[in-house]
Amino acid sequence: MNLLDSIVSQSAQIVAIRRDIHAHPELCFQENRTADLVAAKLTEWGIPIHRGMGTTGVVGIIKGGDSPRALGLRADMDALPLQEFNTFEHASKHQGKMHACGHDGHTAMLLVAAQHLAKHRHFDGTVYLIFQPAEEGGGGAREMIKDGLFKQFPMQAVFGMHNWPGPQVGSFAVSAGPVMASSNEFRITIRGKGSHAALPHDGIDPVPIAAQLVQAFQTIISRNKKPVDAGVISVTMIHAGEATNVVPDSCELQGTVRTFTIEVLDLIEQRMREISQGVCAAMGATCEFEFVRNYPPTVNHPAEADFMRQVMIEMVGVENVSPQEPTMGAEDFAYMLQACPGAYAFIANGEGVHREMGHGAGPCTLHNPSYDFNDELIPLGGSLWVRLVEKWFAQKT
Repeated sequence: MNLLDSIVSQSAQIVAIRRDIHAHPELCFQENRTADLVAAKLTEWGIPIHRGMGTTGVVGIIKGGDSPRALGLRADMDALPLQEFNTFEHASKHQGKMHACGHDGHTAMLLVAAQHLAKHRHFDGTVYLIFQPAEEGGGGAREMIKDGLFKQFPMQAVFGMHNWPGPQVGSFAVSAGPVMASSNEFRITIRGKGSHAALPHDGIDPVPIAAQLVQAFQTIISRNKKPVDAGVISVTMIHAGEATNVVPDSCELQGTVRTFTIEVLDLIEQRMREISQGVCAAMGATCEFEFVRNYPPTVNHPAEADFMRQVMIEMVGVENVSPQEPTMGAEDFAYMLQACPGAYAFIANGEGVHREMGHGAGPCTLHNPSYDFNDELIPLGGSLWVRLVEKWFAQKT
């Protein structure tokens, strides 16, 4: 494994920072303490910073040489509204908040790379260090772009990386094309006519209508879209009624839709609306249909994905670099990839044996209250960022 000695020697210091961030999690757009810590470290290392983009975002600027070329490296900073089960020393000190997705580790990997890049500057161009808020549902990437990220800091490419539990530490995955899905929400309110439950013929019962919709939606997946196109419709909430002997006036369904393309998403939204309105009309009811598009699909650009793969192979060998298995999880780095060429990769976090005594009883998977980032990734991820920067600027234009 080809790690940089200067990064390995600083790992203990950066691990302490990572654990401090883990112990003080902050939710989306509230990452004030984390942003302060990041800004202080970058300033300490002589890196100019820009603050406040996307509310709490921090952008560090490292220049090497005179080339006008630039690239961006992104790490997310926010935590989840989740109660941590772990009781080890660096467990969350804030009730109901937890770094259960490893954004503390992503921030640490970029910090250790920033420290090395600022000290050595073995590249000709500019590196923008993007410490982004609000990935967990807030669309912090979108907000940074709205605030002028790519206009104020023009770059030819942008790269991001997420830890991935399960595979062995020391391995990576990256692929061209869709690697994470779009994230969308729906809310359907069926308006019927309440009645006594013993006299259902006097009313219009919205509950069996809801049951028909739940089943009918799955025919969109199996009969409307092409079988080779991926898509998920999950009804995750059904709310109706207040008493066992009353047919309710209304019933509400909520859930999520995930796709890898906008075309499939357009089809699913259209068919869900048509089915909802049609079934309700056939049963004498009406419906209110709401569909909210959150994050778009995360689609890696081929040239940048292949470039990142080559850097990984040089570090850990071809046998430790795999194609990404696309996941129906969503990621707001998608917005950055819509605005700028780039790639989003996975770095293996292991199965959880790295966790200290006092970890929760659950698995070390993302969004789990027993999760903890694997600190072995800090020198590995930091070295990857540095080698990617140096190799990218070494390319002939």
